Amino acid sequence: MTCSLSVNLNAVAMLRNRRDLPWPSVAHLGQIALDAGAGGLTVHPRPDQRHIRFSDLPVLRRLLDSNKGKEFNIEGYPSEDFLQLVEANRPDQVTLVPDSPDQSTSDHGWDFIADRDILERVVERLKAQGMRVSAFCEPNAKIEQIETAQALGVDRIELYTGPYGACYDDPALQDERREQLCRTATLAEQHGLGVNAGHDLTLDNLAYLFETCPHIAEVSIGHGITAAALELGMAEAVRRFVAICQAETS
Repeated sequence: MTCSLSVNLNAVAMLRNRRDLPWPSVAHLGQIALDAGAGGLTVHPRPDQRHIRFSDLPVLRRLLDSNKGKEFNIEGYPSEDFLQLVEANRPDQVTLVPDSPDQSTSDHGWDFIADRDILERVVERLKAQGMRVSAFCEPNAKIEQIETAQALGVDRIELYTGPYGACYDDPALQDERREQLCRTATLAEQHGLGVNAGHDLTLDNLAYLFETCPHIAEVSIGHGITAAALELGMAEAVRRFVAICQAETS
């Protein structure tokens, strides 16, 4: 199977926000990414708007509307304010993350059992409006966690790949964490859940992950693409990630 790439624009927005100026343009670089083959765009509007601003969301919604077949993914903690943002901007997919407002970046998945009461009502609310729901999942989730995610009605889990990305200088640990991700992906697939993945994925470790983990439907990548774009340009960076995503896996 092949995998879709969703380009996370938060790092672009963070660079723009260093000045009271409209560049680099989040929408323009989003369009470059789509033209280069990305399947969609991801944003994570945090309460302090330090990355994506709330005012960016309708602009990106219109951009995706003008690029048929491309998807808009909004991720965040399901506070009432976040849910109202989502409902106003109608993404194709909502990715629920268990972040506290002051976290610098996502760093763990949901405990689906402990957080069941929070997630159940949110998943029902979003799916009733026709949005696909994904939820961050620990890379080594046990079967009980996957069974609970299925019972909650999420459409997909998103494997939190931060620990895998962090062991770039330790091949043995990288192998161990890759196997954890693959076991969790297989469990999810067996329970009828789609599998997304994201966090600290690069050209090197994404290709390595796909060698043994073909169950991933979508990857959301921002920091790695932005870093590669500083060397290659946004279009070429996206093309290289897309080439990995579209390579047939067994």
